Amino acid sequence: MNATSNPNPNGNPSPTPNPVPSPGLTPIQSPNGAAGTALAIGAAVLRTDGPTKVTGTARYTADIGLPDLAHAVLVQSTIAKGRITAMDTVAAESAPGVLAVFVPGGPLRMAPVASFYSADNGPMGDARTPLSDELVHHYGQHVAVVVARTLVQATAAAELLRIDYAEEAPRTSVDDASALTPPGRDDIVRGDFAAGLAAADVRIDAQYSTPGQHMNAMEPCATLAYWSHDGDLTVHDSTQDVGAVRTALATAFRLPPERVRVISEFVGGGFGSKGTVWPHVLLTAAAAKHLGRPVRLSLTRPQMFTSCGNRPATRQKFVLAARRDGALTAIGHDSVTPTSVGEDVVESTGGVTTMLYACPNITVRQRIARLDMPPPTFQRAPGRAPGSFALESALDELAHELGLDPVELRIRNHADTDPTSGHPWSGKHLLDCYRIGAERFGWDAYDAAPGSRREGDLLIGRGMATATHQMDQNQSAARAELRSDGTAVVSVASHDIGTGTYTVLGQIAADALGLPFDRVTVRLGDTGYPQAPASIGSQTVAYVGPAVRRACETVRDDLLARAVADPDSPLHRRPLADIVLGPELVADELDRIGAPSISAIGHHRPESELPYAVHSFGAHFAEVAVDSGTGTVRVRRMVGVFDIGRVVNPRTARSQLIGGMTFGISQALMEHTVVDPLRGHVVEPHFAGYHIPTNADIGELAVHFVDTPDPHISDLGARGAGEIGVVGSAAAVANAVFHATGKRLRDLPLTPDKLLAD
Repeated sequence: MNATSNPNPNGNPSPTPNPVPSPGLTPIQSPNGAAGTALAIGAAVLRTDGPTKVTGTARYTADIGLPDLAHAVLVQSTIAKGRITAMDTVAAESAPGVLAVFVPGGPLRMAPVASFYSADNGPMGDARTPLSDELVHHYGQHVAVVVARTLVQATAAAELLRIDYAEEAPRTSVDDASALTPPGRDDIVRGDFAAGLAAADVRIDAQYSTPGQHMNAMEPCATLAYWSHDGDLTVHDSTQDVGAVRTALATAFRLPPERVRVISEFVGGGFGSKGTVWPHVLLTAAAAKHLGRPVRLSLTRPQMFTSCGNRPATRQKFVLAARRDGALTAIGHDSVTPTSVGEDVVESTGGVTTMLYACPNITVRQRIARLDMPPPTFQRAPGRAPGSFALESALDELAHELGLDPVELRIRNHADTDPTSGHPWSGKHLLDCYRIGAERFGWDAYDAAPGSRREGDLLIGRGMATATHQMDQNQSAARAELRSDGTAVVSVASHDIGTGTYTVLGQIAADALGLPFDRVTVRLGDTGYPQAPASIGSQTVAYVGPAVRRACETVRDDLLARAVADPDSPLHRRPLADIVLGPELVADELDRIGAPSISAIGHHRPESELPYAVHSFGAHFAEVAVDSGTGTVRVRRMVGVFDIGRVVNPRTARSQLIGGMTFGISQALMEHTVVDPLRGHVVEPHFAGYHIPTNADIGELAVHFVDTPDPHISDLGARGAGEIGVVGSAAAVANAVFHATGKRLRDLPLTPDKLLAD
């Protein structure tokens, strides 16, 4: 499908109108029974924001300029634990262009803000407001802000600041923790674990570990803030949750929420790093208020490793017990993960363990270790990505011990209902994922003997794993407006973080309105629009989509009701089923009633006690080649098959899933945040040292969909695709490495030194 140059009203080029639905999709009925109207839902529509981004005209937060704009630079601590004993600001304050140097105890005052994770005083991981005292809780903590007329001047002045510390020895690993504590929730116990062990013929005991990892979105975090003369605050922020940013700012500066506007039109990736309100956001707004001029603060790449969260390391112990036929009789899963001093962030690795397989006896225990390290946060598929690596690796070990095909073992333990709640699934086609994946991958040729395939010096192996992801469920609202030029505008305070939200919501709106796709404009990322949930938890299409659809149906029905009830309308008393709503009809009817536009707001509120368990499912199949001489692992190809309900746009959904699978490959083979154990700093906080895959590292990735609408989640029938591609993909690679080499590695990443070690 080729893009056209036909612009939407907002100036963004749009794809070819009236795209053809993908084969096999059961489409939503076209509104009013309009025959011959091609549906946008199910079509592989090109991204509406694609031309804007590739031509460099998309405005990200750091691109926005304002008159009299000042630039802020963070000064961060060079110790991990201790206190500031002295600060010499004279040279920095007298440097060219400097407007202010803000230090602890200075004029930047704000009220306490409850964080995402707890109701304590501080935003985002530190249980206190920024620059509120001289105590240092982690390396890279913000200890000063320098503001100057230009970024170069602010950066130069920041280097002139002299800070003395009283340093203490930090706790930087789980081994240093004085105590391991429960994370404020009970252990999960189902059935009788001891009885399950006694009933087993085979038992697997294994320990797995995953390292700390960092989100490395292309766009670093950035904030621009300015205050109006009457005290209203406007903030541009690279965020996945404009609503949370508004709430935090309103609280910090004691403003009614309606006096705070947060805008995030484009976000250059987030993966969770932009799903929380971090201290630099408040500092930017406070500096702008104090100086009476706009201030912009952009984090550097190294600062992204200290200031926007990370995925904490995990240590996981598994016990699997099964009968000789493969039926699981007991699962034990104990995890330890670190968190920061001031927060209760928990990487809940046991969430997949409790629900993925039918096992009557399960015990899941989680413990946390408080360290003098930067606060972690939720990273793409939080808990589920590292938890699935351990679970799916242990299942593979059990399959090998039993002499069973790994796919067959999972089929024999398939959970027909949710083992945790006992509820039926809202939609589950996991068995189809196994079947289709095995067929597309060629799994029939699987040979269970490790090390049985060679191509010269290369050892060839295959592995597979199950994928699943629970759906966050939040209410949403959207506004739809029909205009007298025959176009429609949909507005919602959601976000496009690179996922294709502009495009997918436009497809949903076009079909609900009965308009060609290129006549619909979607506006996102502004708290002035109806409220939507954060763009986290794979929930945007599933829960914002239905709100968009209802808004469009409401405004469409309003226009048609006016027309058929009005004797002066040519549509008077016409049956609704005979009316094809098109641009000309919209323009004519609005002109007839003398209205430039009409609008409506639609809501979607998930049932508070939905009698179904809502998860997406999938299966990964991987083939690797391991160089027997160097230990280098290459993923030759992966096949992923996913059950995500209705696929609104197979192009954007496939892109998300390929990205998730790449994430998993990176998790399996490369990513590892290395921390200096003595000083508590990230050793290589940049792309040169923190290894992530490039195109040359990724082989052939194929994505397939079951594409069956979920009849219970909403009338749209779609579930999220943003995170499920990560879950299980690292395990599939690790299982393939074992099949290739016969060496079971339980500590990620699977680097050559580990494969070559005796």
